[in-house]
Amino acid sequence: MDRAAKKAAVEELNGLFGTTSVAVVAHYSGLTVAQMQKLRSQMKQAGASVKVSKNRLAKIALEGTDVVAIGSLLKGPTVIATSNDPVAAPKIAVEFAKANEKFVILGGSMGKTVLNVDGVKALASLPSLDELRGKLVGLLVAPATKIAQLSTAPAAKVARVVQAYASKSEAA
Repeated sequence: MDRAAKKAAVEELNGLFGTTSVAVVAHYSGLTVAQMQKLRSQMKQAGASVKVSKNRLAKIALEGTDVVAIGSLLKGPTVIATSNDPVAAPKIAVEFAKANEKFVILGGSMGKTVLNVDGVKALASLPSLDELRGKLVGLLVAPATKIAQLSTAPAAKVARVVQAYASKSEAA
């Protein structure tokens, strides 16, 4: 790799690290090309990305970003998964690690917060942003439904009482 290509790679990585909210670092030694392509496609579908780069260049690119804390994890054959959704990259990485024992999660970073393996797994167990939005809308709609039920309940009770008196007078 010549000097210009290294500089371009560092600039690209720095831009990626500067805009991401979460980064997950993992070892990928022993994975096949097909498995890596599967990981990349799963990450892309979830709105995340996967980068494999030279550790030295990645450490240089990390300087001045919020996720600078992951620099100590960059040893050996590492892959860095990033996403703007704080749950997307960790969720896909943890699911992929369960299916592929050669994919080992080392840790990560969410903003300036350093995450160990358990932190990444905890983040992966949270609901996604879309799921949270759905729950919030459900909570907002529920009171309106209950108000509608309460407003129709008295009229229904009056109708039942009138019906009961009408049945009673017919029987008598």
